[in-house]
Amino acid sequence: MGFLAILQQAGATIQKNTVLIIDDDLALLESAQAIIESAGYAVQTAETARDAIRKAKSDWFDIALLDIDLPDMQGTELLQQLQAIKPRMIKIMVTGSASLENAIQCVNLEAKAYIVKPFNPADLLQVMEEKLKERRAAERVDEEKVTDFIEERLQKLETVHSLERNDK
Repeated sequence: MGFLAILQQAGATIQKNTVLIIDDDLALLESAQAIIESAGYAVQTAETARDAIRKAKSDWFDIALLDIDLPDMQGTELLQQLQAIKPRMIKIMVTGSASLENAIQCVNLEAKAYIVKPFNPADLLQVMEEKLKERRAAERVDEEKVTDFIEERLQKLETVHSLERNDK
């Protein structure tokens, strides 16, 4: 395989949004994976918080879908740990035992959405896409701020340099 083909293959991989699904319900894990993959996402799964943390440390994920009730850790604790490991990753909480207290706690811990099981696959995909659009918009704003800052600094440096030449 030539260098160009490798770059094109890598580019195709990079363009695909990646999702980590964390749930101890194997049937839900498999069906959610199939649904999300059919929408064009690359998906990895984890049945425990420990496995999710290991994967988050070693791979990039655009989105994590976290169950609140996991066998080795509460989803809210995992949410905090994932926030520390990958702050830019979009974290969406998924639960079969919704409560106002849980929802508030998740929002306070910076979950971007809170979805109740059983969920409509189309609704889940819509929420995922909306959150990705929001992140892309925020990234564009950040890029524009950096560009504006650099342009201002260059103008300032050019002005200072011009003044120094005129003083000579």
